[in-house]
Amino acid sequence: MIVKSLDEIKGTEREVRAENGQWVSYRLLLKDEGMGFSFHVTTIFAGNDNFFQYKNHLESVYCVAGEGEIEDLETGIVYPIKPGTVYALDQHDRHRLRAFKDMTMACTFNPPVSGREVHDADGSYPADLS
Repeated sequence: MIVKSLDEIKGTEREVRAENGQWVSYRLLLKDEGMGFSFHVTTIFAGNDNFFQYKNHLESVYCVAGEGEIEDLETGIVYPIKPGTVYALDQHDRHRLRAFKDMTMACTFNPPVSGREVHDADGSYPADLS
């Protein structure tokens, strides 16, 4: 059994901050835990506009707090995000994520990340860093 708390992750190597200061991600479960997915709690800071496309991963996201929107960059459709909203990037979707208020998000990645990944120039994570 694996049991962890967010408080024990803060301030460790599992606290990953964007170089541009737009988000912080706490990586609670990673590849080396052997669960087949990774689990993160991420805060997207208000006033930021992020462009992502996870070419090597599928991601699901559940909004715990805050407010924003996600735009599908292929279709132009914009979806509001508020607490209780889930979205799944099941097609490696190119998307734009905007935070109007700090958004706390619970995220899963498949395949799992190893922990130190940050977004590259096209908004994706590398296939595997281990």
